[in-house]
Amino acid sequence: MIQAFGLTSNPRKELPPAVDDVSFEARAGRITALLGAPGAGKTTVLRLMLELQQGRGITHFRGRPLHRIAHPSREVGVLLGDVPGHPARTVRGHLRMLCAAAGVPVRRADEVLEAVGLVSLREERLGTLSRGMDRRLGLACVLLADPHTLVLDAPADGLSTREGAWLHGTLRAHAAQGGTVLFTTSDPKEAARTADRVATLEQGRLVADQEAAEFSRTRLRPRVAVRSPHAARLAVLLAKQARTAQLSVEVVREGGNRLSVYGGTCADIGEIAFRHGIVVHQLADEIGDMGPGAGRDRASGPSCDRHRVEAGRIPVTREPSPSSEAPTDPTVEPCSTLDPESHPDAPKPVTDPPSLSFGQPQLPDAEPDELSDAPSTGRPRGGSPAATAPSQPRPPARARSVRTLDALPPLPPPISVRPAPSPLRPLRYEIRRAAGIGTGFLTGAVTLAVSAMIAVVLARIGHTPQPRLLAAWPQELPLPPAALGAGLLGALAFGDEFRHPALAADRGTVPRRLALLAAKLLVSSATALVLAVLTVGCDAEALYLVYGRELAQVPTDWLPLGAGWIGLVVGCAWAGVLAAGVFRSTTAGLAAVGAVPLLVVPVVHKLVNGPSVRTAAGLPMRLREALLPRWPFGGERYLEAALKVISQPVGGALTLSLTALLCAYLLTTLRSRFR
Repeated sequence: MIQAFGLTSNPRKELPPAVDDVSFEARAGRITALLGAPGAGKTTVLRLMLELQQGRGITHFRGRPLHRIAHPSREVGVLLGDVPGHPARTVRGHLRMLCAAAGVPVRRADEVLEAVGLVSLREERLGTLSRGMDRRLGLACVLLADPHTLVLDAPADGLSTREGAWLHGTLRAHAAQGGTVLFTTSDPKEAARTADRVATLEQGRLVADQEAAEFSRTRLRPRVAVRSPHAARLAVLLAKQARTAQLSVEVVREGGNRLSVYGGTCADIGEIAFRHGIVVHQLADEIGDMGPGAGRDRASGPSCDRHRVEAGRIPVTREPSPSSEAPTDPTVEPCSTLDPESHPDAPKPVTDPPSLSFGQPQLPDAEPDELSDAPSTGRPRGGSPAATAPSQPRPPARARSVRTLDALPPLPPPISVRPAPSPLRPLRYEIRRAAGIGTGFLTGAVTLAVSAMIAVVLARIGHTPQPRLLAAWPQELPLPPAALGAGLLGALAFGDEFRHPALAADRGTVPRRLALLAAKLLVSSATALVLAVLTVGCDAEALYLVYGRELAQVPTDWLPLGAGWIGLVVGCAWAGVLAAGVFRSTTAGLAAVGAVPLLVVPVVHKLVNGPSVRTAAGLPMRLREALLPRWPFGGERYLEAALKVISQPVGGALTLSLTALLCAYLLTTLRSRFR
């Protein structure tokens, strides 16, 4: 159950708030629709509910606000817009990665793929999916952790009638199992057809909160759209005829040559127009929302095609007054043109004119091609106990044949998850994230190839020390290619989370958790270590093949050199991870890696070697005497090697940069938690 209390967004400069004091409920076992025109504040309400936007008010999900729920993705499934994820990742790989992030078994990915009908597309890339398949994948991501509540923003926008019926059937099945469903829409007929309760927004305020049957009765009425050059005269005649016959007919002038007649029929209106010699350019049955200003978005002109409006462009407002405007619904019966002057008997009054039928009014529940069978749970889609079950035969439609949809597959079975997150969950997620796309492998291959080419060129030129030759590190370059490649891989580890936020499927932001940071640092360390070893091996092999064994020999002091080399590559990878996490950009992470030798090293070198009154003479010896004898089993050798690495300009600058970035990351993490 969802309970929203007083949701109000922050004011926008001199404009009023987009959402002002919105309160409503969405009960378990039912589907609730949040209805409103574009710009009415539907998405803002959802973002305030999910604590993604600053404002006032509070929302309880089964009695608890979202920030009090330990695992939000297991309680609330959210789909805002398209599915977030790297376009080069496969459908199955994306779901498996989310399984690791949510702490659910990996087999859950196959279960939800079968439930949403994407088994045949499990190896397709996210960037190649159509709109309908993207909606199916989004629903699979929402159902992955078996949440109790589903919150979806315009899930049926851009879908065909068949795909929309399938989506609403799946939502009905989730509600039939006791779950809560809340979705937004701008189509009143969709809300009346699929929801159990409809909350209507208008200009950021809640103007109605009704059951679906009451909403259909009060806010959706069949009407007749009339277009005539003599609209004023026809309106007077229709009102006079209604008073004479004591009929409840409402005629609304929309301005120009347009009328909307509520309570009348095409036959009656056409008969009156023909009898009085009035030319009618349009006469059509419609169903749609009503309210002042609702028809302002319509195109003008005598053509029926121009009279139609785009789906979802109809504002939702209160009941109309006689001077209000009624909109034109996108679903309109075929128009007809009456020209009584072309008839030989037009000037003469006709006492018994022929019946002019322009189609029956279409109620929201009378469109056979947009209705689907109820899910396998046996609950009718309308939610009413008196509704016809899907196993019973339907009466044939008079206007067009009924198009039966495929039977909905059953929802994936419930799962049992551990109450506390496992320490290996972020690690599994990071491994699947790094191995799910080919960017990392391509970056590593390019780094090895460039290193081998540079090593061969340096050997041909000469005057390069053997350690720098094996590392492919010219004197002119601030960093070797392996360090730059490791920094790029580290920057991608966090930068892609903000460009293609897979972790934003539940809350909309990338979480700043220390466990996730530790997993990224661990995976980037392993990747950098492998890259450092492979770089030296490939360079040595290339030098051996081109110049022989002499240039491929390993230096005698390989242990401290190797420790310094690995520390440099791993440090660059860590700098990329931390900088991308702090600045939320891959470019910023790579810039931080390049700034270490270009900016930080000169500053450190100037501070250490600059003029001073008193120098730290003999500091390494005193540190050795104070610290090294206390280490058992010869550990002083490793500590001495680490101190030598840090004492170098690049090592000291890298250590200083990592410390500053880590402190900045911890500061932003703690600040976001306090907020």
